[in-house]
Amino acid sequence: MLSALMTVFVHLSSFAQSSVAAIENTPSSEVVSESKGIKRKVAIGRFSNETQYAKGLFYDKKNDPMGKQALDILSARLAASEKFLLIEHSDISDLLAQCQANGNDFSSIGADYMIVGSITEYGRKNIGKSNGFSTEKTQIVEAAVSIRLVDVSTGLIIYSDEGRGEATMTSKSNLVKSQSAGFDATLSDKAISAAIGQLVENIINKCTDKSWRTFFLSYDDDGVLIAGGESQGLLSGDEFVIKTRGKKVKNPQNGIMIELPGKIIGSLKVIESAGDTPETEFSFVEITSGAEHIDVNNLTNYIIEEK
Repeated sequence: MLSALMTVFVHLSSFAQSSVAAIENTPSSEVVSESKGIKRKVAIGRFSNETQYAKGLFYDKKNDPMGKQALDILSARLAASEKFLLIEHSDISDLLAQCQANGNDFSSIGADYMIVGSITEYGRKNIGKSNGFSTEKTQIVEAAVSIRLVDVSTGLIIYSDEGRGEATMTSKSNLVKSQSAGFDATLSDKAISAAIGQLVENIINKCTDKSWRTFFLSYDDDGVLIAGGESQGLLSGDEFVIKTRGKKVKNPQNGIMIELPGKIIGSLKVIESAGDTPETEFSFVEITSGAEHIDVNNLTNYIIEEK
C-alpha cells in the first residue's frame, strides 16, 4: 500500500514539475492574452493660455509657449496610453470656426473625439526663512487646466473638468557657502503636467466607454470598404455589427438634435486593411449577414459598430 502511494506521489510530482516548466517556457504573450481594443481617433482642437502670465507687449496668441507646452504634455500622456490615434491639424482654429459656422458640424475633422483645453490659472511664488546661519528658499508653481471633450458625431460636450497641479523646489544656503538659486523653469512643466494628469484617466474612460464605430466607404462589385485600418487595431477576422442610423429628434430643453439608437440589421467581417496613414486607412470587409437589408445608394444611413 505504501509502495503504491509513493508511486502516485512520484507521478504527481513529475506532472507538477512538467507543468511549471511548460509555463516558464511559454512566451508571456501566450500566457496572458490582453487586447488593447480599437484605438479612437482624437483631435486636440485648441489649447490656449487664458492667464495673464507671459503676455507682454509682443505676445502672439497663435504661438503661445505655455499653450503649446500644455498641448505637448497632454498629447504625450494620451499617446502613452496606447488607446488613441492623435490627429494634428495645422489649421485647427480655422476648422473650428468653420464647424461652428456650419452649426457645429464637426464631421470634417476626421476624428471620433475632439479636445479643447486651456490654462485657466498660473502663478509662482517664493517662500523663504532664515535662522541667522542659513537660509532656505522654496519656489512654488501652481497651475489649473480646464478640459472639454467633444463627441464629434453629435457635437456635444461629454466631459468637462478642471485639474490643479503644484510643483515645488527648495534650496538652502549658509554663511560659509552661499548660493543663489534662480527660478527653475521645469517647475512650470511639472505643475501643468500634474494638473493634466488629474484629467487624463477620465478622458480615457469617457472615450472608451462608448462602442467604437465607423462607416461604409464603398459598396459595389469591386468590394465593400469601411473606414479604419490596422493602425487603429482592426485585424483580419474581426467582426462588427451593422446598424441603421437612429431617428433624430429635437430636445425642446436646449434645442439640440439627438440621434436615437439604431437597429441592428446585419454583421460583417474584416478581410484586410490598406492605406498609408491613419487618416486614409480603410478595410475590405465581407458581409456575413443582413446584406439584403442594405441600401447601397444610401450608405450614410448605416453605422458599423463593435460588438
